[in-house]
Amino acid sequence: MDSTRQSKISRLIQKELGDMFQKQTQATKGVLVSVSAVRVSPDLSVAKAYVSIFPSERAEEILNNINANSKTIRYELGTRVRFQLRIIPELKFFIDDSLDYIDRIDELLKK
Repeated sequence: MDSTRQSKISRLIQKELGDMFQKQTQATKGVLVSVSAVRVSPDLSVAKAYVSIFPSERAEEILNNINANSKTIRYELGTRVRFQLRIIPELKFFIDDSLDYIDRIDELLKK
């Protein structure tokens, strides 16, 4: 069960990361990266961000690129939320494949 503080911080990080990825992917045509959820640990030191990547064929490549640049992303996030958070949590990124899962279930139900 998330505390009120955890949920506020996770919403803030989700909003800011989504905005950052939106600005980054505007230069890349045909790629959409959105942050579907952020879970913050109880001690607020680690944030797990679940990203949804379209097209899903390039998801692994883009996720590896995001993980390679996680320190830069954390620094940019820190400059954006420096007045709201004292300590910027360590960022870990994971693929959110719930949309692919829903599509697969729909395909199976149509058969």
